[in-house]
Amino acid sequence: MIDNHQSLPQEPADRITKPFARFLEIQAAASGLLFLAVLLALALANSPWQEGFLGFWKTPIGLTFGSFDFTRSLRHWINDGLMTLFFFVLSLELKREIVLGELQNPRQAALPFAGALGGMVVPVALYHLLMSGQPGAHGWGTVMATDTAFVIGCLALFGRRIPSTLRLFLLSLAIFDDIGAILVVAFGYGEALNWSALGLGLLGIGIVAGASRVGIRSVPVYFLLGAAVWLCIDASGVHATIAGVILGLMTPTRIWVSDARLHAILGRLRAVPAGYRQQGGTATRHNLRQASRAVTEALSPVERLETMLHPWVGFAIMPIFALANAGITVQGADFEQPVSLAIIVGLVLGKPIGVFGFSWLAVRLGLAVLAPGLSGPLILAGSFLTGIGFTMSLFIAGLAFDPATLNAAKLGILSGSAIAATVGILMLLLLTIHAARAKCATSTADQDRIP
Repeated sequence: MIDNHQSLPQEPADRITKPFARFLEIQAAASGLLFLAVLLALALANSPWQEGFLGFWKTPIGLTFGSFDFTRSLRHWINDGLMTLFFFVLSLELKREIVLGELQNPRQAALPFAGALGGMVVPVALYHLLMSGQPGAHGWGTVMATDTAFVIGCLALFGRRIPSTLRLFLLSLAIFDDIGAILVVAFGYGEALNWSALGLGLLGIGIVAGASRVGIRSVPVYFLLGAAVWLCIDASGVHATIAGVILGLMTPTRIWVSDARLHAILGRLRAVPAGYRQQGGTATRHNLRQASRAVTEALSPVERLETMLHPWVGFAIMPIFALANAGITVQGADFEQPVSLAIIVGLVLGKPIGVFGFSWLAVRLGLAVLAPGLSGPLILAGSFLTGIGFTMSLFIAGLAFDPATLNAAKLGILSGSAIAATVGILMLLLLTIHAARAKCATSTADQDRIP
């Protein structure tokens, strides 16, 4: 066993930087798997197995009791059920950054928030301008959001050659506008409201808050309550994934067992004589159970749930979502369809113009500050990466478009995301090359001055 004095001391900042670094690592790795899932979906959708592959996601799954019928297609369970966990994890990360991380400084949080706001307003305005009065005008939500995993995956290509502040800026921005997009989905693409079901959903949220206040700490209990809330909101006509956003933001960030108390509890076990622990005395068993719970509760609920769910979201839920939604038939594809062009313009031009313009304006007005290492050119390059709208754009497209225009919309989403990613990567490549040359020139000049 390693003595505490044989390792570096823990600082409060470690509780912030280590979870954030782990989040980025999972996102970067998941982006590769997500990309493979996209390629596989496209290949199968344009293969001899096309009919079986596309029809598989329409398979009805559910329960029927007499007149009660709760049956949904497999794609619905993925898009509305599994994706709720995706938004739940995003909300956990957002809350942790706001309460414990870099975003607890309001002026630093204002920069990605302003960028996210611009990245929603400007693309939507361009989309409306191009689609006014045409079929598909209701699909403006497809150009609003940013795909977090693909953005982080693009940044991972550059390693330490780009500042970590750019990663934090883009991650925070992506989370802000993903949550903004799901709020729009919940109320802009919902159905006629069932007020009774909505009332039950709100009651369930109140019960979750009350259970947290009285000290109930069992994760299974909250998962059952969360499932009940999801079912009620799904039946209400409001898009069910809003449940994940609300419950994620409600999750506590406070640690129940302090470090001092944890060490004291574990110290009681160390005081037990060797061999006595195996005898299974009542007091010893109680101390072991208490120590096990103390170790668990030394992490906040936000940290525990994020650690538990994030790998499942990154390596299972998002690839499954891509398989279910990215399969489009490209034979006879027409890029001149208004929907495709409007989405491409919104993602490739609207997103960078909105993100960079609103970020620049927020700094100029003194509402936000640039983090160390973050510059205008880096923000501009990153702004193009925010045009990768893949996951959320496909998600909203499935709600907004009828079957006649859905394929064209998906074509615009994939094309626009690919163009935005390419431009952003090339700009970052040029910036890193320029920075490396400048550093090399400075180093050479310093050596020349040495007598």
